[in-house]
Amino acid sequence: MIEINHITKRYGENYAVRDVSFTVNPGEIVGFLGRNGAGKTTTMNIITGYISSTSGTVTIDGYDVLKDPIEVKRRIGYLPELPPLYMDMTVWDYLNFSADLKHLPRKNRGQHIGDICGLVRIGDIRKRLIKNLSKGYKQRVGLAQALIGNPQVLILDEPTVGLDPRQIIEIRNLIRDLGKSHTLILSSHILQEVSYVCERVVIINKGRLVAQDQLNNLLQGVNENRILVARVAGSERAAASIIKNIAGVVSVSGQGSYEPETVDLEITVAPGNDVRRAISTQLVKAGYPLLMFKPMDATLEDIFLRLTDGKDGM
Repeated sequence: MIEINHITKRYGENYAVRDVSFTVNPGEIVGFLGRNGAGKTTTMNIITGYISSTSGTVTIDGYDVLKDPIEVKRRIGYLPELPPLYMDMTVWDYLNFSADLKHLPRKNRGQHIGDICGLVRIGDIRKRLIKNLSKGYKQRVGLAQALIGNPQVLILDEPTVGLDPRQIIEIRNLIRDLGKSHTLILSSHILQEVSYVCERVVIINKGRLVAQDQLNNLLQGVNENRILVARVAGSERAAASIIKNIAGVVSVSGQGSYEPETVDLEITVAPGNDVRRAISTQLVKAGYPLLMFKPMDATLEDIFLRLTDGKDGM
């Protein structure tokens, strides 16, 4: 378990992180999100003991990061955004070196490293120099070093950077599997990735915590109005005029044409109203066939933009 209690990091008069508290339970995968400069990396560096907080505490399985640094580091595997690789080492030598740093017993070490290489799919390049690897493979080697010693806690900062689509899917599935036996914090710019592997998210903005909850609960909070998309055969102006006059419809806007002689309309519906039957009935009655009708649920991106002002990147 990771417990972050009112941590603050101050540089002179400026605060990188201010009064941040949250808990990550055993076997939980928590997405940690924020814009550039929001305090994500500072928080992760404090959790791992790389830097100290100005005030507040962090404990890993009951051990204080500052008071029991060795015990904490035995329990943490950390993949920073830029993996700490030694380019003139082979993959195997680097992982063996990482095992030395973690004081891993030599008995069965080769089997352990081999299992990790198989897990992240780098077994076939274990004898190659790291400097000759692609960015994607370097990222996998960084993930492998985080897994050395089978730490109870994994902190992964942008674990899929540089991977191709197939590799991203493989690493996502691996992260989900790791969550069954590890406590895990995942930071990523790819919000779809966080949505796929995390059930709970923590969002930080300008050094302060702005949200922490189950993803489903946050999505429900964003869904003040329901959004529907309809593809109609016919005139945009005429179809929109019909839909606007239906009780419960807040607004209608054109979204362009994706098929010949059709228009896609985005329909905002007030809470508690189901207007689908009325819309389809009125359109067909007026001679405008309804070719597609689907809800547009809120996404993690909608939550993120709302809570971080929607400006700039992460």
